[in-house]
Amino acid sequence: MATADAATGRTVTTSIPARLDRLPWSRWHWTIVIGLGTVWILDGLEVTVVGNIASRLSEPGSGLAISSGQVTGVAAALYVAGACVGALFWGRLTDRYGRKKLFMVTLAVYLAATALTALSFQAWWFFLFRFLTGFGIGGEYAAINSAIDELIPANYRGRVDLIINGSFWVGAVGGSLLSILALNTGILAADVGWRTTFALGAVLALVILLVRRHVPESPRWLLIHGRDREAEEVVADIEGRIAAERGQPLPEPHGEITIHQRRSVSFVEIGRTVFAEYRSRAVLGFSLFIGQAFLYNAITFGFGAILTKFFNIPSDRTGYYFAVIAVGNFMGPLLLGKLFDTVGRRVMISSTYLLSGLLLFGTAWLFGGGSLSAGTLTACWCVVLFFASAGASSAYLTVSEIFPMETRAMSIAFFYAIGTAAGGISGPMLFADLTGTGKVGDTVLAFSIGAALMCAAGLVAAFLAVSAERRSLEDIAKPLTAVAEKAKAARKGGGHPDVTPPSSNPA
Repeated sequence: MATADAATGRTVTTSIPARLDRLPWSRWHWTIVIGLGTVWILDGLEVTVVGNIASRLSEPGSGLAISSGQVTGVAAALYVAGACVGALFWGRLTDRYGRKKLFMVTLAVYLAATALTALSFQAWWFFLFRFLTGFGIGGEYAAINSAIDELIPANYRGRVDLIINGSFWVGAVGGSLLSILALNTGILAADVGWRTTFALGAVLALVILLVRRHVPESPRWLLIHGRDREAEEVVADIEGRIAAERGQPLPEPHGEITIHQRRSVSFVEIGRTVFAEYRSRAVLGFSLFIGQAFLYNAITFGFGAILTKFFNIPSDRTGYYFAVIAVGNFMGPLLLGKLFDTVGRRVMISSTYLLSGLLLFGTAWLFGGGSLSAGTLTACWCVVLFFASAGASSAYLTVSEIFPMETRAMSIAFFYAIGTAAGGISGPMLFADLTGTGKVGDTVLAFSIGAALMCAAGLVAAFLAVSAERRSLEDIAKPLTAVAEKAKAARKGGGHPDVTPPSSNPA
């Protein structure tokens, strides 16, 4: 049903969100996971390769005059800074121009920047294209998480989102093993191996770009932006494919929503919605992102340097150790993801953050007492990150589902950018200094800071996390364009009241 109003737009009553949420899992959903989720594998490949080849880049004959500290400190910080800027820049465009356009453009930016990194001949070139690579990846976070949450049924949204974000660590395993090959001068020359790793990342991005062409635009986004006919066509096509696969009719959808279509939402309205109407949710988002950003961008990605400095592990062997903790990282979201949809968000988010923080405190204590070897330190990190990875992935899930549809990409971008800037830019530089001193006490302090921030975020989640499991996105946070019940009744009676979103409970 649609009502025309030339002054304020069209009002449409639809069951499209309910139709998407009631769908059973199918091959079509796997195409979404593969087409959109595999980009985190590239991100993991990028970050891990750079950390593991830092020592090689600083050696004579690498073809690049740069120090190991510049790679793990300055270059890492610039990559994260680029991701933060890119998230904000592309996030706004994602909400305005659609998920599909932006997840194609941002991947193309990543592809080009990665390829040009492989051609680095001076440090400034390497720094510039590390920043631009991050710039593309930052846009991916906003566009991809928005699209995934809006296309995946409510019953599966938590586990799918966690596993996709956790697939970063599949790339990390590949990056670790690839760095071993790249650092073997018996196979590749010192000035060729590291370039090959970046070139391979560009090739993989091209393959993903071709697969991604078949992923449709989010019907939820189309609906709100006045393109309800296209939304209907997309959903009907999805339903037809899944019904044919199952060989039986789909279950009936339950629930409708009335949307007053708008082309755009102002920054003022976004800010008022997120920081006034949903204040407690904003605090939750900041806490989760800052905690995980310090842990990962600062401590984890300096793991190779810790191995070489404190345990005398050769730089061309650290990849094996990092591959082990990367497996632990991926297994966390893979094995715990379903619990976020069954046990619930509040219990799982708070417990994964708290457990990882407490276990990291224990690791710091053992490390400070000289009780750990390279192998046992790796084992401890594996356990810590099994829980931390699930918690970190849930940060992206949380901010992508607890704010209204019209602000989704921008909310993801904002919390990612601010939280990551706090933990991901200052963190690597701070912890590079601490671990670089060679003093055990300084590294224990680095571990303890990360542990304390994870525990603090876990406590915030215990009080403020939203019970979003198995609920539609529109139920968790009413769209700003949703028409209030009294307005719908007035329209049915022929009136034309001002259309305002209903008040919502941000708790």
